[in-house]
Amino acid sequence: MAEVTIAGLAREGGVGVETVRYYQRRGLLETPKRPGGSGSSGGIRRYTADDVRRLRFIRSAQAAGFTLQQIEELVALDATDDRARARQLANERIAALDAKIHELKRVQASLQRLAHECGSGSEGPCPILTAFDPD
Repeated sequence: MAEVTIAGLAREGGVGVETVRYYQRRGLLETPKRPGGSGSSGGIRRYTADDVRRLRFIRSAQAAGFTLQQIEELVALDATDDRARARQLANERIAALDAKIHELKRVQASLQRLAHECGSGSEGPCPILTAFDPD
């Protein structure tokens, strides 16, 4: 992959340019030096395939529910051999996802009860409020 500008990096990562800059301010992404000097007199910054890979990792980790603080830690762990901490963070996310799945299944069952009760042809109003009772 050829080097890209910040706009190209953002496009490859599926984010906006301001998101890339935000990640740079947080230290999640490096800000490359401008070729030919610093400030506005230098050239255009170029990003590599490694930068694209890092940005995609950040987005995937966010989709998995990691916070930016946890992602910062995961990025730092990438340069170490502390597999135990990485495993701990992953297991914490798995537990949180399991709890969310359980909650979603409970809500799904409530909605199925509501749809069944309202479609049963019984007299009177649909039992909207009672459909979400856990009993």
